[in-house]
Amino acid sequence: MDYRLYYSPGACSMAVHVVLEEIGAPFALHEVSVARAENRQASYLAINPKGFVPVLEISGEPQILTELPAILAFLAKRHPEAGLLPQTSAIDEARVFEWLAWLAGWVHGVGYGGIWRPERFSAEDPSAHEALRANGRRVVQEAYKKIEHMLGDGRAWAVPSGYSVVDPFLFVLYGWGAKIGMPMRAQCPAWTSLSARMLERPAVRRVLAREGIAIE
Repeated sequence: MDYRLYYSPGACSMAVHVVLEEIGAPFALHEVSVARAENRQASYLAINPKGFVPVLEISGEPQILTELPAILAFLAKRHPEAGLLPQTSAIDEARVFEWLAWLAGWVHGVGYGGIWRPERFSAEDPSAHEALRANGRRVVQEAYKKIEHMLGDGRAWAVPSGYSVVDPFLFVLYGWGAKIGMPMRAQCPAWTSLSARMLERPAVRRVLAREGIAIE
């Protein structure tokens, strides 16, 4: 195997799972369920002391690779034949990293971190958790309006030059929006169209079936 992916079903690691399917390199999977707190068990913390997914083991590389944007960028650059990182210009490539930084750091980290993991921001004061959840939802709702606006200019994919590693991550976040009760089809028609195109991709269908996730 070229790679081993430590993932949790439906988590942001699903974006890496899709990319691994897209590039076609041999890989293995190791499930680490966040829902069952397996990412906090000593056996996993010995692999990744950060306690998060995804983690990518790389054949011939002694150290694991962590952090979603880093893993996606590595795979895209190591497998240019898959066309998951724009080759057209430096600015197109930079747009990919612009998307990844904002989606991972702000939308995922601050928005969904506040909604689902408020203790990250206020471990010693549980009374603040409801306010943190409300703020996280506000961050997500405002970010989703921005995402819909950007996608609404007629582009087929996040970066106008073509399909990239950003799109699997957007696909995951689209599913998360529905999960927290946002009317995605009504409020985000352009994003819904992008997600429909994702569902047409064999790599995406294989990942959804394997992880047991439904995104419509």
